[in-house]
Amino acid sequence: MIPETDTVRRRELGEFIRAQRERLQPAMFGLDPGTRRRTPGLRREELGQLSGVSSTWLSWIEQGREISVSATALGRLARVMRLTPAERAYLFDLGGRRDPQAGEDNSADALPPGLADTLLALPTPAYVLDRSWTAIAWNAAAAHLFVGWLDGKPPAAGVSCEMNLLRYLFTSPAARSLIEDWDSRARRIAAEFRADYSRHLEAPEMRALVEELTRASPFFAEAWEAHAVVDREGGLRTFTHPQDGFLRYEQITFLLARHPDIKLVMLAPSGAG
Repeated sequence: MIPETDTVRRRELGEFIRAQRERLQPAMFGLDPGTRRRTPGLRREELGQLSGVSSTWLSWIEQGREISVSATALGRLARVMRLTPAERAYLFDLGGRRDPQAGEDNSADALPPGLADTLLALPTPAYVLDRSWTAIAWNAAAAHLFVGWLDGKPPAAGVSCEMNLLRYLFTSPAARSLIEDWDSRARRIAAEFRADYSRHLEAPEMRALVEELTRASPFFAEAWEAHAVVDREGGLRTFTHPQDGFLRYEQITFLLARHPDIKLVMLAPSGAG
């Protein structure tokens, strides 16, 4: 019997490659778009020729069939599809192969000792997310800022279902009121989470979270179906706080050494642009 995780991974791989193929325009490769093209983007035959792989093999991958995919073939596809580093890592994760261009990755899930106490000493909003993007530690400034998510509980409180960032973002009316340009931010968050999701397809809580959000939020379902993948990056974050009004912060995200699934997020006050 084929493990369920392998089936899910193959289906995700096929859907991702198809989504990337369909976003590529023939003109990007000097190909004639023609007038009778029935599918968006490149045809399988065209991607196969450009990457040096069989169109039949590509078809089987997109169908989620049980076939072997080499690291060399994945590398060729990544190059032709012009994947970003996050998208390339996602492709190799789904293919179950180690990217020869990637460095070593030592994973650990535990919150490092002393980190929660460090957060409490910070004057600006800061919080820590685990691999499912549930807050496992935060400070008073973050509790004050994130109305409907981190408020109402003591800083660095224990994990509960309400502490998940994705549930808050996609299902809480408070998030829509607080976060400026909510639509754009929500789409990017979904794409950032997909990059992490590929590394934990075997984790039932990750799959359950995606299934739950897909049912609960049509917006999340649409964003997830797009198969967009991006790195989690910092930058300007704006909020309309019910007490403090309009706020601007520069977000900085750290991945902890030897704890790549743990994210430390800090928000530094930003001056007017």
